[in-house]
Amino acid sequence: MDKNRQGIQFMQEQRYEDAAKMFNDVIEEEPENPVGYINFGNLLLRIEQYEKAERFFNKAISLDDNAVSAYYGLGNVYFELENFDRARTYFMKAMEKGMNDGDVYYMIGLSLQKQGQSRFALPYLQRAAELNEQDVDYLFQYGLSLAQCNQLEEAAVYFNKVLSIQPDHADAHYNYGLIEFFWEHHAEALAHFEKAIEIQPDHLLALKGKQTAEETMKNK
Repeated sequence: MDKNRQGIQFMQEQRYEDAAKMFNDVIEEEPENPVGYINFGNLLLRIEQYEKAERFFNKAISLDDNAVSAYYGLGNVYFELENFDRARTYFMKAMEKGMNDGDVYYMIGLSLQKQGQSRFALPYLQRAAELNEQDVDYLFQYGLSLAQCNQLEEAAVYFNKVLSIQPDHADAHYNYGLIEFFWEHHAEALAHFEKAIEIQPDHLLALKGKQTAEETMKNK
């Protein structure tokens, strides 16, 4: 097993010091190869050393202007730093350079969503969900953006998909409950709020939703 693969395995095992040693060896042995810098950048990103990660990704790009993973890595750095506009710029660059998997569509959509631009996020989150039909995060975030754009019937379909894969997804129950409440299906809404609370007893929004649904049903 080469040192890059060994380092990645150490990362997966959370043996971060061992991973750092492997990636450092790679960089010393092949200082003009961007892969070692990208992997070290991903390690630094994992341990929340964002400024250092930024330097490694930029170094990789200086060695290879088409280092797609480095652009994606920079996008993740800026996303974690809540600089969502800059994050989106680098995710878009990764896409322009050839990255075409669900992750990059998802992160562009999520960056737009974080900026309050749910309508612009929709096509990216939709594509991510199409490419990863069993990924509950992708399905949920697409459903959430649909709901934020008042496309409630479609949103309900996606929350239902999430729950068919992961029945204990508290936020999907809560948001499905909100849609049912909006449709004046108060008993169904209450059931979803109660399920969210059963899964996550400190789910404050679901607790509030339950109270509102109960009061509405009582006053009917």
